Amino acid sequence: MCRFTFYMGQPIKVSSLITEPHHSLINQSFESTEREEPLNGDGFGLAWYKPQVSEEPGLFKSITPAWSNTNLYELCKIIETPCVLAHVRAATQRLAVAENNCHPFKKGPVSFMHNGDIGGFLNIKRMIIESLSDEAFHSILGSTDTEHLFAIFLDEYWKQEESDDLKRLANAMKSSILRVNRLIGRHCPGEFNYLNLVATNGKSAVAARFTTDPDLDADTLYLSHGLKYICEDGLCKMVEPKDYENAVIVSSEPLSQDKSWSMIPVNHMVLIEDGHLIDQVEMVI
Repeated sequence: MCRFTFYMGQPIKVSSLITEPHHSLINQSFESTEREEPLNGDGFGLAWYKPQVSEEPGLFKSITPAWSNTNLYELCKIIETPCVLAHVRAATQRLAVAENNCHPFKKGPVSFMHNGDIGGFLNIKRMIIESLSDEAFHSILGSTDTEHLFAIFLDEYWKQEESDDLKRLANAMKSSILRVNRLIGRHCPGEFNYLNLVATNGKSAVAARFTTDPDLDADTLYLSHGLKYICEDGLCKMVEPKDYENAVIVSSEPLSQDKSWSMIPVNHMVLIEDGHLIDQVEMVI
């Protein structure tokens, strides 16, 4: 089960999330504290937005462990962005360790990442593919359950008639999970979904913590919001902002020990826009 971190707010250096905090994503790649297996060494990826350059995010992936990749450390020092998705991978369901299988995934301005599993994925993979539009199908380059779920998400996102970006993302997230649940129920009943997800276009974003496990044994997902995020001499925390300096962080595990972190409830979705938490809603699917 992978680990990830998402940030949206005033531009910050990526190192403030990836390398500097007490429990940074780099630390979570070799010493995860909230999953049974502490290692997440099957590759990593970054997607970051630079709106003054392009609406599409930049993407950097590697199959090396995040903790030993010097290029990652160097890039994190100089990349400054208002929106970034960062992910360290622990390969599941016998899926290959390959660059195309590293998260995040992107198509146009939309990027996507996942921690967890689609239940019975290998049994429904063909059905997923058969259900996709040509454009969504051709977006798949690797073999992961996540990228196939992203293809479903793209189909659902593109068909939305809603003009509001945040509502489009939220509707697509909910309908994508419903679509996968129905396939599992039809073809491999008894399998459970574990879906911690983030999708964004760089301006709006949704994050979901969802499971069909009746014991609600969901992977952890934390939220910190409403404050300005700073990192100074390795001490990273949320501080009182000016009016225009709000920030939102969604992370598999808290990056620091400050008190701004709270657990996102199981089967809830967080709605984010321009660095502000807009809502936190229950997902009834």
